Amino acid sequence: MKKKLFPENKKILIIDDHPMTVDGYIHLLSSNNDAYTLEFETANDCESAYHTIVQNKNTFFDFAIVDINLPPYPEKNIATGVDLAQLIRKTDPFCKIMIISMYKEPIWVNKVLKSINPEGFVSKNDINYKTFPEICMKVLAGEFYYSESVMQGQSYFIKRNMDWDEYDTRILLLISQGIKTINLPDYLPLSLSTIEKRKANIKKQLAFNEVTDQDLIEIAKKIGLT
Repeated sequence: MKKKLFPENKKILIIDDHPMTVDGYIHLLSSNNDAYTLEFETANDCESAYHTIVQNKNTFFDFAIVDINLPPYPEKNIATGVDLAQLIRKTDPFCKIMIISMYKEPIWVNKVLKSINPEGFVSKNDINYKTFPEICMKVLAGEFYYSESVMQGQSYFIKRNMDWDEYDTRILLLISQGIKTINLPDYLPLSLSTIEKRKANIKKQLAFNEVTDQDLIEIAKKIGLT
């Protein structure tokens, strides 16, 4: 008899922009559970995921698998799976969240851990058809699971003992996208003076001297932060 993956019926949300990947996840989870009914909701972009989350806010999900890189939903200011995961945390605080992504750069790892603190966070390069359902089982059982690449990314910040939080990450990412400092308050709930102080601290930690924004981005790229 197969080992049961889930102790009871579960409602699972899968968000990924590749339909074949979504189908694969459903197959792997279903094939490891021959005794219980699993109910799946799926979405392939931020817009459809937003509506799925909002429409189900009174029924709740037990488990959400969320990819980071997704087509955005500008009307609701949702740009990535990180924003969706934050929405899930707000509307469905008991739902266990597992982030799955190709991103493993330190700045993305730090952003996800600081802003969401997901129960699971794995790089797609660290999983296969066998380990995926095993990891899901651990997360559903109440464990926290971070894959090797994710842990390596987070260790960068630990080793450098950086004074770094979610807003520092967002400032650096916005600058790398060409957003001027004077316009950053339009994207962040921070004053211009606070942002300028944070930028100075970022430059101090990464460059240890005065550099331009472009120099800062180049340094961040070289050390894998963007």
